Amino acid sequence: MDKWIALVRTKLRELKLTQEKLAERVGASQGGVGHWLNKRRQPDLPTMNNVLHALGLEHLEVALVVRERNDAGDSPDADEYAYEITSVFRYPVRDWVSAGQVNEKVQPDYASPGTIFEVSDHYAKGGAFWLQVTGDAMTAPVGVSIAQGMMILVDPDIEATPGKMVIALTPESEATTFRQLIEESGQRYLKPLNPTYPKTLFDDKCRIIGVVVQATVKF
Repeated sequence: MDKWIALVRTKLRELKLTQEKLAERVGASQGGVGHWLNKRRQPDLPTMNNVLHALGLEHLEVALVVRERNDAGDSPDADEYAYEITSVFRYPVRDWVSAGQVNEKVQPDYASPGTIFEVSDHYAKGGAFWLQVTGDAMTAPVGVSIAQGMMILVDPDIEATPGKMVIALTPESEATTFRQLIEESGQRYLKPLNPTYPKTLFDDKCRIIGVVVQATVKF
């Protein structure tokens, strides 16, 4: 709920919209919107998503995740379980070729039939998306390692600075590639975490699609 409120407040400031205008867009009262944003009343899930849609954030959707919490120590019955409901955002899973179209004027329809979504507590201003890692170029013998099969969340609106993990498009391939952006002697490179792979010069023919903000294991 807190993340949803923060996102709505930020977007209202960006669009220079008042709570009254937002209320008109979602068919609610100004007082109702004020109650939501001040946590005096919690809107239901469809209303939260209607607000996102009204603010031009159709690519985001609030979902509910139920996590089992071991609370037996505080419960009179050790066999009872407590459940925590957390609001999260969901983003579409894309393939490595269509990911290169994320900054194009014509983009795939996120809500098209068959679209698969994964959830995260990260919220993005634009069209973030998930990719499933293929190959072992980002599998490192020590330190940070992102193995094949893991899911990575890509945010196109985060600035790609040296040290960040990025999804990039290079002239050598139609598909995007996953590497770490580094800088050496004033020149930038796309570096794999696996030392058996060569790094690639990042020149004006290359394009950053987005920054990787999260990696999870998909079983």
